[in-house]
Amino acid sequence: METGDNIWEVFIQKKPGVAFKHAGSVHGYDKKMAVQNARDAYCRRGEGRELWVVPSSSIVSVPMEDADAYFDPQEDKIYRHPTFYQIPPEVKNI
Repeated sequence: METGDNIWEVFIQKKPGVAFKHAGSVHGYDKKMAVQNARDAYCRRGEGRELWVVPSSSIVSVPMEDADAYFDPQEDKIYRHPTFYQIPPEVKNI
């Protein structure tokens, strides 16, 4: 295993229905060790109820030189604005 392959990104969900948030990184030789290290480092005081542990090498990002093409707001496509949707009152965590 290469040096960069043993770094894992940790995402925590605090309670069901809430989005996962990035908590940090851990080292682990395999996925079992990474999950144990993530639990020990980020959930020992009940901070989360569920974990996602992902190899850092699997994360894909947009290079800064391509950011304009990916993040242009495209104001001409008004259907992308959330003002066109009615959210029912029973829907939580949005």
